[in-house]
Formats: sequence, C-alpha cells, structure tokens
Amino acid sequence: MPKVLISDSLSPRAVEIFRERGIETDVRVGLSPDDLKAIVGDYDGLAIRSATKVTKDVLAAARNLKVVGRAGIGVDNVDVPAATQQGVVVMNTPYGNSITTAEHAIAMMFALAREIPQANASTHAGKWEKNRFMGVELTGKTLGVVGCGNIGSIVAERALGLRMKVVAFDPFLSAERAADLGVEKVELDTLLARADFITLHTPKTEQTKNLLNADTLARCKPGVRIINCARGGLVVEEALKAALDSGQVAGAALDVFAVEPAKENILFGHERVICTPHLGASTTEAQENVALQVAEQMSDFLLTGAVVNALNMPSVSAEDAPKLRPYMTLAEQLGSFAGQITQSGLCGVTIEYEGHVAELNTKPLTGIVLKGLLTPLLDSVNMVNAPVMARERNIAITEVKREGGGDYHTLIRVVVETDQRKRCVAGSLFGGERPRLVLIDEVPIEAELSPNMLFVRNEDKPGFIGRLGVTLGDAGVNIASFHLGRTAPGENAIALVSVDQPIDDALLGAIATLPSVVLAKSLRF
Repeated sequence: MPKVLISDSLSPRAVEIFRERGIETDVRVGLSPDDLKAIVGDYDGLAIRSATKVTKDVLAAARNLKVVGRAGIGVDNVDVPAATQQGVVVMNTPYGNSITTAEHAIAMMFALAREIPQANASTHAGKWEKNRFMGVELTGKTLGVVGCGNIGSIVAERALGLRMKVVAFDPFLSAERAADLGVEKVELDTLLARADFITLHTPKTEQTKNLLNADTLARCKPGVRIINCARGGLVVEEALKAALDSGQVAGAALDVFAVEPAKENILFGHERVICTPHLGASTTEAQENVALQVAEQMSDFLLTGAVVNALNMPSVSAEDAPKLRPYMTLAEQLGSFAGQITQSGLCGVTIEYEGHVAELNTKPLTGIVLKGLLTPLLDSVNMVNAPVMARERNIAITEVKREGGGDYHTLIRVVVETDQRKRCVAGSLFGGERPRLVLIDEVPIEAELSPNMLFVRNEDKPGFIGRLGVTLGDAGVNIASFHLGRTAPGENAIALVSVDQPIDDALLGAIATLPSVVLAKSLRF
C-alpha cells in the first residue's frame, strides 16, 4: 500500500480522498527540515503547499519518494532539478486557484485605483479625508498583461468586461489566441509605453527575474500603476520604491515579495503601496479545489501510473496509462537489451514507433527506453531523469512515428549509435500485451525475455548449437528456452538463450572461446 505524507495544511477532504483510494496517509504539519528528513524516506508521496521546502537534502533522504504534489501553482519551494535527478515526479495544480488569483489581481487593481486601503485606515482613524483620496476610473484605461496564460487570460477577460483596453506581452501567445481573447498582442516595450496599469502573471525564470527594474520602470508611461500577484522577484523592489518616490509610478499593489514570509520590506509603510501576504490563492473555494486536485493526481500516479500536471515528465492520462502499461514493459526491455549489448560510448539513440503504438502518447515510452539503455552505464537512472542524463552526456535523442504498419501491427525499434557502430533492436506485443523481441541488428528473431539470458553472436556453422548446449549443461546451467536467428545460411547468426540462473564470468569466458563465437554476453532483465 502506498504511503503519503501531508506536511502542510490541506483541506481534510484531501486526506479522505487518499484514504478512500487505499493510500495510507499521515498528516504532520509544521515539521522542521531535520524532522522532515528523518521521516520522509518512509513515504511514496509528499503533499505540500508553500511552507514545506523540498530541498536537495530532503530529497536525498527520501529514498522511497516517487512524487511530490504541490497544492497550488508555484514550486519555488521544490528543488525540481534535484527531484528530476532522483526520479521524483513533481506535480502542481495550475488550474485549481486560477480564478481566485485572477480575482485578487482585479481586486488589487480596484484598490489601487481608488486608494481603498488608505481611505479605510484614514476613516477608521476618524479623519474623514474625503478630498485626500482622488482616484481614477478603470473604464477606458489600458491594462498591460505580462504573461497571458491561464491566470493572465482570466484577468484580461475580466478587464475587458470593465471596458478596459488590454494589451498583452507573452512570447507564447499566438495571434489566434490573442484574437479569441480580444486582446492586442504587443512587445514588452510597447506595453510599458502604453499601459496605465501593468499586471504580472508570469512564472519567475531566468528570463523574467527582475523584469521590472530601474530601466524598464523608466520606460513605463508616467503615472503607471503596478500589480503583482504572480511571483516575488519579478520586480526589483528598490527600483520600484525609487520610481514611486519620483512619481514615475503612481502606485503599486503587491501580493508577493522577493523574500517571504515578508516580515520587513523596503516598500512597507509607503503611502502609495498596497500589500497583502500572498493571498492570491486564499479563498475557501481555491484551497478546497487545489487540495482535492493534488490528492486525486497523486493517487492516480501512485495507483495507476497516470501523470497529470507534472513539471518534469510528460503527462499520462488515467485513460492512457493502462494502454501504455504493456508497452512500458516492452520499452524498458528493449532499452535494457540495447544498453547491455552496447560496448562503446553512446553518441545517439533513435526510437521509432510504428503502427498502433505510434497513435499513443509515446513520450513516457521514450523516457523508459532511455532508462533501460542507460541503466547498465549509470547509477540511479529512472524514466524521469533519463532524458536529462542523456542530454547532459550529449547523447542525441530522436523520436520517429510511423502510423502505417509493416510486418507487425505495432513495433518499437531502438537504434543505438556508438563511436564505433550502430545497433538495432526491435520488439512488438503479441496478443496486445505480451512483449516479444523480433529483431536484433539485421537478424530476425522471436523471443520472450526472461530474468537471466545469454546472448551469443556467432557464425552460422554446423555443430555450434550442440557445443553451446553441452557447455551450459556441463556447468549445471538449465536451459529454459532457446531462440535462434540468422541473416542467411552460413552467415551471421544469433542465439538468445533463457537460463534458470545467472551465468558467471568463468562460464561466459568458456562460451566466448567456443568455435564460431563472435560475442557472448550475459544479460539480466
């Protein structure tokens, strides 16, 4: 039975979902880093919000961990590269709090336009400063949306409903999508020059870090108002304060900060700054939604292998998972076979999908082939980190799909290129579920792989099979099955022998010295 640890406050319904799905669940909120490291190794899944820091050290202690589920969007508190290296899937719930966060941005824009928090504080103080708070209308103003993805597009739609003009900067926004939303797609400089309000809805990356700095703020329309309900670090806070002091920026509404929890900040106390403590996702509905989503996603992954909203591996729907399962076995066997018979440095691998398998989601299968291929060469390889490890070693990866079938209704072919030669191994599913090896290099064969195998490449000459059988028998090794193939009579041949126990080095050496033997390898699956 899988075990999940919930280390941050989630809706009680999330616990119920885990347990209803048959997953043992512990709730331990407020653990110190050392306490988390001490117990995380006992769990298959870790469900978090933003408080728990899943660092490289925590992941190193998580010897059984398979998935980290973040109830929310941002994963700044998760070391995703370290998780990937360790083969831990990192999931988030990007849609559960989208409306809530978008509404918070709109609320912050209203508050900024009419100085509502400042007027509220003044009125509570008994000052009645009616003439002090002169706001601006939103109708007819231009809103610049930086990042027009899920949340940004909702903000844009709400702003259009307020009769605002919306310009958007997003490198991934297509012209068709912009037209559907009713927004004008522009470059960043154009947005800065035209926008009366700028709202940020982009993740923090190397490209977006410090997006609004002294230079970009100086290029903004004088009197601009800034809203950030996305990520801290998108705005250089010192530069924003200077722009506020000079009047270049008329006001700012911030829900996120460079350092959180933000107990002190250079912008705190500024009369034209509105601050909230990262409340973008803080509604009853949103917290319920993200908790339920993360529980369902993690349960599906742990129980069926379905992958949804993962940041470090391709998605696999619950519908696709059972269809892919027999192919996953075949893919790993093919990769492992190719890896074990490869004797020199890998330069590239081409994975070809033909027939029925080409109609499926093959990205997970490619990861599994690479896992099998690299396992004989590297430690701690899995389907999550295998593509990364391959790229780090300059191993070119090519994926080819051919929906038209050949001799088999479905086929996976793995072509490995080394610094000396190319090798090819191919397999199919018999009866839709039984993996079979059908080609090794140019030699057709039909073989089922078993835990202990002997692979021999030889010249096709009389007497070889008898000598091989006698050698195995004299060593007390029982043959379970014997598969043969050749290119043509008297030419290249192979033997793939399933045996009941591993073949030791001494026996392998004896086989290698038999007449006609070109190569002998002991294989494990």
